[in-house]
Amino acid sequence: MNPILLKIGNFEIHYYGLMYAIAFITGISIAKKMAKDEGFNSELIENYAFVAIISGLIGGRIYYVLFNLNHYLQYPAEIPAVWHGGMAIHGGIIGGIIGTVIYGKIKKINPLKLGDFAAAPFILGQAIGRIGNFMNGEVHGVPTFTPLSVIFNLKPKFYEWYNYYLGLSVTEKSSFKDLVPWGVVFPVSSPAGSEFSNLALHPAMLYELVLNLIGFFIIWFVLRKKENRPVGYLWWWYIIIYSINRVLVSFFRAEDLMFFGFRAPHVISVVLILISIFMLKVGRNKR
Repeated sequence: MNPILLKIGNFEIHYYGLMYAIAFITGISIAKKMAKDEGFNSELIENYAFVAIISGLIGGRIYYVLFNLNHYLQYPAEIPAVWHGGMAIHGGIIGGIIGTVIYGKIKKINPLKLGDFAAAPFILGQAIGRIGNFMNGEVHGVPTFTPLSVIFNLKPKFYEWYNYYLGLSVTEKSSFKDLVPWGVVFPVSSPAGSEFSNLALHPAMLYELVLNLIGFFIIWFVLRKKENRPVGYLWWWYIIIYSINRVLVSFFRAEDLMFFGFRAPHVISVVLILISIFMLKVGRNKR
C-alpha cells in the first residue's frame, strides 16, 4: 500500500490528490445534470462548484491543522501539503457552507438551493476521498481483535484497554481472536502502521466509503425524485445521512477527538441531526 501512484523524477502523483480531482470532476458533472433537469443555470452551478470545493478544502485543512497545531508549528511547510493527507470533514462542511452563503449572496440565490445541488456530489466525493485515506493508511480503525464492549463504549476506553493488552504476555495475547476476517495490516510508514505495527485493523475508511455510497444512492435515486420538495430538503438529508454514517464509523476509528468523555464526532453529529430534522420540519411548514 503506497500513497504515491506514479513517480517520475521529482514529479509525483498521489492517490489522495487524484481522488480529490476525480471527486471534483464527478461532482460538477452530477450537479450540472441536476441543474439542467430542474431548468437551472448550469454555468452558475459550475462556478459554485469551484467556490464550494475550494472553501471546503480550505475549511477542512484549517480545522485539521488547528487540532494538530503542535505538529504543524514544528513543520509549517507541511500546512499547505494537502496531498500528504490531513483533512477534517466537519471543517470542510463549515468551509463549504461559508463559501455557499457568500456565493449565494453575490448571485442572489438561496444558499439552501445551492446546498440541494451540492448534497449528492458532497457525499459521493467523500466516498471517493476515502480511497485516498486508505492508500495513505489514515482514518484507520482499531485492531480487529478489540472486544465489542470496548468498541461500542461511549467513553474513551479503547486506549485504556489497549495499554492493558500491551502489558499481557505473549500467551495471554494469543487468546484474543479477530472478530472479522477483513482486517488490514498497514505499512509502518503510514499513520495506522506506526500506531499499530503489524496488527490487522478495521478499515474504518472503507466502512465509511460504503456507507457514503449508500447515502449517495438514497439522495440521488430516492430523495431527489420527491415531488414539490422544499428548498434545502436534499441538503438537510445529506447532513442527516452523513452524520449517521459518521456515528457508526466513529465507533471503529482509533483517532477520533474526545469531548467531555464522548467521541467528538458523535456529539457534533447528534447536534447536526437535530438541527437538520428541525429545519426539514420548518421547510415543510413553509412549503
